[in-house]
Amino acid sequence: MEKPVRTVDEYLHYLEGKGFQFQEDAIGFIYFGKHYTNASDELINSAIEITLKAQKTFDGSFYVSLLETLVSSKIQTRNAALKFVKERELVAI
Repeated sequence: MEKPVRTVDEYLHYLEGKGFQFQEDAIGFIYFGKHYTNASDELINSAIEITLKAQKTFDGSFYVSLLETLVSSKIQTRNAALKFVKERELVAI
């Protein structure tokens, strides 16, 4: 059974509960990317997850670039996003 998709706010709160601390500029990048690309919460959350796994910290420019790539490639789900970055060796996760 698939996990229900969390909103971006819920996902950020979940990550903070796991020990990730997001600075105000990181939150700004996350919401800028969301509005700039008009991506779904699932795709935003996937881009955040991939960014954290690849960079070991939140890198706003990496995140926005990744999100733009996922959206332009018509990726819509977390599984598709993970498969996309692995197949293209965009990041080592």
